[in-house]
Amino acid sequence: MQPLAERLRPKTLEEYIGQSHILGEDKILRTAIETGNIPSFILWGPPGVGKTTLANVIARVTDRYFIKLSAINSGVKDIRESIEKAKKQAFFDRLSPVLFIDEIHRFSKSQQDALLGAVEDGTVSLIGATTENPSFEVIPALLSRCQVYTLNHHTDEELDKLLERAIATDHILRDKKIELSETTAIKAFSGGDARKLLNILELVVSMAKEDPIQVTDHIVEQTIRENISIYDKGGEQHYDIASALIKSIRGSDPQAAVYWLARMLHGGEDIKFIARRLVIAASEDIGLANPNALLMATTAFQACEKVGMPEARIILSQATIYLATSPKSNSAYMAINKALASIQDDPNLGVPLHLRNAPTKLMKGLGYGKDYKYAHDFKENFIEQDFLPEKIKGSMFYEPSSNPTEEKVKKSMQQKWKGNYKY
Repeated sequence: MQPLAERLRPKTLEEYIGQSHILGEDKILRTAIETGNIPSFILWGPPGVGKTTLANVIARVTDRYFIKLSAINSGVKDIRESIEKAKKQAFFDRLSPVLFIDEIHRFSKSQQDALLGAVEDGTVSLIGATTENPSFEVIPALLSRCQVYTLNHHTDEELDKLLERAIATDHILRDKKIELSETTAIKAFSGGDARKLLNILELVVSMAKEDPIQVTDHIVEQTIRENISIYDKGGEQHYDIASALIKSIRGSDPQAAVYWLARMLHGGEDIKFIARRLVIAASEDIGLANPNALLMATTAFQACEKVGMPEARIILSQATIYLATSPKSNSAYMAINKALASIQDDPNLGVPLHLRNAPTKLMKGLGYGKDYKYAHDFKENFIEQDFLPEKIKGSMFYEPSSNPTEEKVKKSMQQKWKGNYKY
């Protein structure tokens, strides 16, 4: 059975709720739809505000051939095949097809480049949907050929209207006795997201044991607490799975790490979000035990940006397994935290005179730079001298972890600094 949000998906502009700033009477996009003169454009807005629905309505109202791609699992090959399909429609004397690309911000530069010719010559009218700022995520050449329309969260009044319509018109809900006694909680949990609002309503109805079914703030809160994994597709669970990925890497379990990676990819997670987490883990949890880990993660991030999905899944898998199987150290993470804590206690300790720059005669006269020893003038490019303020002299912020790489660092530091490095 289709979810309630899908069953209620509008098919006409009259059924479409919200976005009156672009779809109200005589507004620019509504006029374009009604005249059939559809330019290429990008719909920018948060989840659940009707981007995909609007694209479907436009295709239906204008009687256009409709091609849909998702940037999560489409590559350059899929784009080219879609453009070829569009070209074949020209033989039927129809208006140019609508090519709808959901989450267009996830397309790499090469994937977006593949769209340029078809958009420019009118082979397709491109409609892109994105939750990210197009100025940052869409290449300039493509952005310059598209209008950008911003979609907003639904207002409380619009959400009330959606609830009332669902209860009155849905072929399943209308046969039940449903009383909307309170709607503050259901609207608050939805956050202006129509799809989430309807998902919550459907969940409350499905869990109800009494007749008539009461929808109150207390019942909504209790239902969501008991069914958080069902309700939350992109919020709390999104961060829980990301946390599971990082903790599996930290725990040196490549099997679990690649599983949680797969869960994130299957759920449609932004590959750049995943890649950023890997870069952080490479420094926080592996760090100096294997300095190449940060290079691997950074390279993976850059490669994902250029390649995009679906091939980026392979790059992310390689990086994830590499990080999970690397030796671990959080010494750099702990060192900066200790240093920052020290600064909290006394944030204005002066720089020792011998470490200060002395660009003027006056500064030299005050002792700036005096007695500073240039390390490269000495054997092995090292000479012992003080680099910390006198008050915190001898403080130990960085403490090497127990791994082969940092054991060598520890030994070197002890040899150079003799009794000053007491690990």
